[in-house]
Amino acid sequence: MDWLNAILQGTLLGGLYALFAAGLSLIFGVMRLVNIAHGDLIVLSAYVALSFGVSLGLNPLVALLLVVPSMALIGYALQRLILNRTMGEDLLPPLLVTFGLSVILQNVLLMGYSADPQNLQAGTIETASVNLGPVAVGVMPVLVFITAVVVIAALQWMFYRTALGRAFRATSDRQDVAQLMGLNRAHVFGLAMALSLAVTALAGVFLGIRTAFDPAAGGARLIFGFEAVIIGGLGNLWGTLAGGVILGVAQTLGAKIDPGYQILAGHIVFLIILALRPRGLFPRIDG
Repeated sequence: MDWLNAILQGTLLGGLYALFAAGLSLIFGVMRLVNIAHGDLIVLSAYVALSFGVSLGLNPLVALLLVVPSMALIGYALQRLILNRTMGEDLLPPLLVTFGLSVILQNVLLMGYSADPQNLQAGTIETASVNLGPVAVGVMPVLVFITAVVVIAALQWMFYRTALGRAFRATSDRQDVAQLMGLNRAHVFGLAMALSLAVTALAGVFLGIRTAFDPAAGGARLIFGFEAVIIGGLGNLWGTLAGGVILGVAQTLGAKIDPGYQILAGHIVFLIILALRPRGLFPRIDG
């Protein structure tokens, strides 16, 4: 029963990792941009929620109503003012710029909030649980997992059933043709980054409720997000959810064997899958 509980907890943890990865997958799918600052933007979201909580006295879950649009605006401005200037055939300039952005964000957060670990207090929902037969699951992890499923389903629907999704796919496939058809590439890329950071805001707030965070916490979240994306298959949103679950289960089973193996087990599973299936378990399927 302990092993069953570990698998269940790992599955729920995978929902958080899927939220980490969904924004990465979206940006790579639309712009072919590898955002090195993604983990730091997740942490920034947690700090934005912390600031709203301190200044307005809001519960972090209520603060999401302000954090999500705030991060979306930051994403749009970031893409239009900085990243669009680096986009082109060469993948190195945007990679270097997002690396620089990562360093800047860490230092700005360090100056503004200090290196002391912080935590978002969500009240009784943090410790509430429900019994599923012989095992108990936390209400908050279940909420995070459900949110991940809803977000990924909504992104999938948006990509294939809306005009914005068609614009994303057209710009991703042939930027020059999309420009000739009247699509403003800079605006489309800005909307994609805004949407990515809106999802990132959810991940950041849930991260802050689940565990302590500090200005240097983004690196590990970036790695978990990349691993989930690559395990699932680049460009496949449902694969991203599967990748997050596989990574989460690997970590909880590793911790069950020995607490020191938790992170290592996830990395080992990632490397095995990468060696056997370089394109991931579920490569992108259009339609």
